[in-house]
Amino acid sequence: MILLQDTLSRRRFLSACAAASTALAAGCTSTRFTPVPAEPEPADDPSYVSMYRAMPEERFPIPAVDLSKVDPKFYRRQVDDPTGEMPGTIVVDTRSFYLYLVQPNGKAMRYGVGLGRAGFAWSGRATIAWKQEWPKWTPPDEMIGRQPELVKWSARNGGMPPGLDNPLGARALYIFKDGVDTLYRVHGSPEYWTIGKAVSSGCVRLMNQDIIDLYGRVRTKSSILVR
Repeated sequence: MILLQDTLSRRRFLSACAAASTALAAGCTSTRFTPVPAEPEPADDPSYVSMYRAMPEERFPIPAVDLSKVDPKFYRRQVDDPTGEMPGTIVVDTRSFYLYLVQPNGKAMRYGVGLGRAGFAWSGRATIAWKQEWPKWTPPDEMIGRQPELVKWSARNGGMPPGLDNPLGARALYIFKDGVDTLYRVHGSPEYWTIGKAVSSGCVRLMNQDIIDLYGRVRTKSSILVR
């Protein structure tokens, strides 16, 4: 018990230092986001263990998240909406590694995300044209050019079948701009330890438990804004 309290106290101290650094940096930049009020430390809330539980009921049973490997600030939670967008809009803030789903009455569901090169490469407004449970993954030709070993999963070869090792995870939201596939996705990932980090590849990735929650809340034709 003493070790747990020491760990939580240290975590709060580090979080406070990080918040102070962010506040100083924000003075030199402009943003349309408004601050989210201070929130309780989620590691103190046992409901997060249930939120990120194992999901044996899924087509491919999903293991529980080891919460010690994810910064608590990236756990899913409802917050005051900092975006000013219409309810139903998805907003990805690439600077803070957060995804917001705007809700009525000034609220939003906030999820931690991981971002790869593709996640930073595109920004703007688009539409979630369609959704897919346990999607296949087809690496683009550019990726195959960098990693020839992925040719076995090319479109010509039928793509990579769904499963726990599939890079798109348990669910995927497909982003289209003016009716054209952008090739960018909001998707799940079994690599929950990459949330809040810039990783080598991929678009906008969430923990599988979070993408399942988001998938159930988002309708096709929803607007998405990536900043």
